Amino acid sequence: MTTSFREAYGVLQRHAETLRTQDEPNIDDLLTIVTESVSAYKVCKQRIDAVEEALKAALDGAGVEVPPSPAAPFPRPASPAPAKAPGPTGQTAAPAASFDDMDDDIPF
Repeated sequence: MTTSFREAYGVLQRHAETLRTQDEPNIDDLLTIVTESVSAYKVCKQRIDAVEEALKAALDGAGVEVPPSPAAPFPRPASPAPAKAPGPTGQTAAPAASFDDMDDDIPF
């Protein structure tokens, strides 16, 4: 089992390149590739988490404000916008489209 970030990252790079360059999938090697990749990912994730914690502790101790995690760069509103009152026909107007409602199929 790989123990260093560099070794584990190298395994992930090799497997990704192997999968990218195959003309036909080699099903006989797929289970080995997936198993090794998952193991290597866990090592990388563990090392990244440890470094983040160490950096946070060091920066907190130095009085430096730690920026938020990149996992959630844009916080969502705490509550939805209030509903519109019914119009003269008794129906509510359709809400304006938000970024979440937009189609992600834009080709550019």
